[in-house]
Amino acid sequence: MRRWAGALFLTLLAGAACGRSGEERSASRRASLVAAGDIASCWWRGDGATGLLLDRLDGVVAPLGDLAYQRGTEAQFAKCYGPTWGRHRRRTRPAIGNHDRRTEKGGPYFRYFGDRAGKPGEGWYAYELDGWHVVVLNSEGDIKAGSPQLRWLAAELRANPRRCTLAYMHRPRFSSGDHGGTRRVLDAWRVLYAAGVDVVLAGHDHLYERFAPLTPDGEPDPERGIVSFVVGTGGAPLYSYGDLEPHSAIRQNTAHGVLALRFEPDGYEWEFVPVPGEDFKDRGRGRCH
Repeated sequence: MRRWAGALFLTLLAGAACGRSGEERSASRRASLVAAGDIASCWWRGDGATGLLLDRLDGVVAPLGDLAYQRGTEAQFAKCYGPTWGRHRRRTRPAIGNHDRRTEKGGPYFRYFGDRAGKPGEGWYAYELDGWHVVVLNSEGDIKAGSPQLRWLAAELRANPRRCTLAYMHRPRFSSGDHGGTRRVLDAWRVLYAAGVDVVLAGHDHLYERFAPLTPDGEPDPERGIVSFVVGTGGAPLYSYGDLEPHSAIRQNTAHGVLALRFEPDGYEWEFVPVPGEDFKDRGRGRCH
């Protein structure tokens, strides 16, 4: 039997065929958060394969934007996203992407997810998960210094000074993909960095990439730097590389899949879980600041 990457989810597709008990199979599925962006269309099948991974992984589902191509219409959410990732809507906490916002400034997106997506027209919110504080941002709206969103973010982080905090949004600060990193979210990263946030997830570029701990300006900072992941591998056709970003620890643009994270009181484990037939591996452990 083909082996899956990682100690966390070694028996993802195994189970009874390998003679494991129900308790052992359950242990292999445990995750706190399962994330990917750039997901569904009625014209491709990648989201069907990643949707099957969600069937086998516990935890909150965190779609990282661009959920329903090309325009985030009611029909595209119902007919394209719904049959694959939409099966897990009840445990989903999404971030909005640029494609999701193309119709009515995200009206169908907000109606589809209801209060799971934050207030309509805003799209930023926070929740607690396995002892961590999780913040979701709207990188498609006003996210500059002094904006209502960043005033909320600073207040939210002051009011919830957890040892471990994760944030996610659609657009990455750093990426080696076709779109590349963006200064659009620089001010948000400055607020996150000042508050000691540990991990930031994003999509937008259709590939997977992990960065070493960095400051908002891209300088290495092993002590307080943010570890960031680009996980645009939820189903859309994968991109070629653009300019290689400094301090890119690992990257791939051949395998669809999801990032599974397990939260611990003082750290986390991560693992990229590819769809069947792919064998790219990236897994490890990090500690909170």
